[in-house]
Amino acid sequence: MNFEFSEDAELLREQARGFLQQNCPPSAVRAVLDGGQSFDAALSAKIAEMGWNAAVIPEEHGGLGLSYYELCVIAEELGRAAAPVPFSSSVYVATEALLAVGSDAQKAQWLPKLAAGEAVGTFAFAEAAGQRADLGTRLSNGKLSGVKLPVPDVEAADFAVVLTGGDGGSLALVDLKGSGVQAEPVRMVDFTRGHSRVTFDGADAEALGASGEGNATVDKLLDRAAVLFAWEQVGGADAALEQAREYAMGRYAFGRPIASYQAIKHKLANMYVKNTLARSNCYYGAWALDTNAADLPLAAATARVAGIEAYHFASKENIQTHGGMGFTWEFDCQFHYRRSRLLAANIGSLNLWQDKLVSALEQSSVA
Repeated sequence: MNFEFSEDAELLREQARGFLQQNCPPSAVRAVLDGGQSFDAALSAKIAEMGWNAAVIPEEHGGLGLSYYELCVIAEELGRAAAPVPFSSSVYVATEALLAVGSDAQKAQWLPKLAAGEAVGTFAFAEAAGQRADLGTRLSNGKLSGVKLPVPDVEAADFAVVLTGGDGGSLALVDLKGSGVQAEPVRMVDFTRGHSRVTFDGADAEALGASGEGNATVDKLLDRAAVLFAWEQVGGADAALEQAREYAMGRYAFGRPIASYQAIKHKLANMYVKNTLARSNCYYGAWALDTNAADLPLAAATARVAGIEAYHFASKENIQTHGGMGFTWEFDCQFHYRRSRLLAANIGSLNLWQDKLVSALEQSSVA
């Protein structure tokens, strides 16, 4: 089976890479890092103008109706640039939640705005360190109460999809600009992606999907998001490898490039092997995502674990290749290290996805 992307998808990749090279160079990432912003609003607006937010939204709701292969390409290029935008929260999860379980009225209200970049969504499921057990958040008579932590991209978002507690859990759709919502910034390892502690105190909200099916829906949403996050991680891992190689070719020690030394060669070779393995697993994930295959949970967990490991390894070895200078604030190595650590925890830790992978493998062997 050939998992390679189509010519159209590869043309989109060229377009996306050129766009981000022009509009999101390392200097733009550093401006957000140094400037205390939680995201790059100008870049986010330009991405919306490119139509990326609308990629998989059906045409009937103002979207482009493209396949998930195209969205995977976009995710990879955003990861390569370490783009400081709320794209993943809004497109990978909030939009997917509306597509999956939103009512006709909810889709009509939000999907056209999401497609046009006029609205941004986010996803609030954890209440402490990514845990979903014993959630205290509750939706009663149209009022939402509880605390979610950490919630990504709240400053940029207009609404949130919130997982509430109770038997089976439920999902709620809440307007973050309304009363009864208070957000307090939380400092994460990657300063270019804002996170917050959000307190809901009788905030107006409405049910999203059937009551008691929240946890089951979230499991499906996270499997789908895991593939897209894995492509971001592969893009970032490749960028870290290229950054390390470029530095090693230009840095001389004892009259020769450090890239000629065996220790550096081994570093670069190991990065390449891990990146290639992760990319292979991501192709499998992209196919399963686009076809909604029965083995999506297995493909998603495989891609997610490989993506986490490859990006962390590449970003770490990139710093090591740069030597003592790699640890300084002035060098750009930190961008991918920070992003690799953030993405590794964004929708559950490596340990959680390794457990999901084992469970999926057991189920596939039984079947």
